[in-house]
Amino acid sequence: MEILIINGPNLDRLGERDTSLYGHDSLEAIREYTREKTTSLGASLTWMQHNGEGEIVASIHRAQDFSALVINPGAYAHTSVAIHDALEILTIPKVEVHLTNTANREFFRSKKITARACDFLVEGYEKRVYTVAVFSLLLMGGEQER
Repeated sequence: MEILIINGPNLDRLGERDTSLYGHDSLEAIREYTREKTTSLGASLTWMQHNGEGEIVASIHRAQDFSALVINPGAYAHTSVAIHDALEILTIPKVEVHLTNTANREFFRSKKITARACDFLVEGYEKRVYTVAVFSLLLMGGEQER
């Protein structure tokens, strides 16, 4: 299964950014951790990271060539109708992920506009959140009735 993983703004700063909340692992370290845990199961992962909303939208449009999508839209989860709309157009299985449990954070993070356009949401597992999302997609077999 070929899975595209898109990461949004500031995730390129993991390991430096509020380590008490996000931990000490960089995005690259999380990527390698996820590969180690999922490659033997037949998952082929392509990772991207964009700080700009338009770049994320363009990557979502290209995601149709993959079996499934995992997206961590970062702060755009709470604000981006454009990312929501791009996700809604996409017909492959989609999982939104967040490293932290956003329900336990600031009030404004409790509303996730983009998650409404995804098939399911996984959050709060820290670096393991991507692995959980990939396992879920593998269990689904990349196919889901719409």
